[in-house]
Amino acid sequence: MSRPRPESTPPEVGTVAPDFTLRNQNNSDVTLSAFQGKAPALLIFYPFAFSRICTGELRELRGGLATYTAAGVEVVAISTDPTYALKAYAEAEGYRFTLLSDFWPHGAVAQAYGVFNDKAGMAVRGTFLVDIAGTVAFAEVNGPGQARDQSAWRRAAEAANQTA
Repeated sequence: MSRPRPESTPPEVGTVAPDFTLRNQNNSDVTLSAFQGKAPALLIFYPFAFSRICTGELRELRGGLATYTAAGVEVVAISTDPTYALKAYAEAEGYRFTLLSDFWPHGAVAQAYGVFNDKAGMAVRGTFLVDIAGTVAFAEVNGPGQARDQSAWRRAAEAANQTA
């Protein structure tokens, strides 16, 4: 059974993932709970579209997307950029995964996941794998300027596939 958690901290493994609805790069609503019972979701919070480290991380994700697809995991990248910027970013980089805008209310979902930097007005690098029951199965938060090692994400996605 999932445990409740304080609102200001990142959700820990075994807790219920905060539900949300955000607009994607095509201006369509995406709701986390819509994946329940269907597919795990890998939530990747990142500071800004078109920034050096974020673009490097998402390019690596793009290159390894087949791993997540084969595991049945929906990949969802979230920033506080507006949908129009995310559309341009996805087209420029050839991203074939969902980019979500946490633009308004500004950073509300990042705040719910404990990964919002109030002073900078951006999400920090937080990664969460939400299983098909809506529970956090993997959680990792990295400091500003630190690129993430995605090997742990791949292992978590493959493990989620084996338990689904």
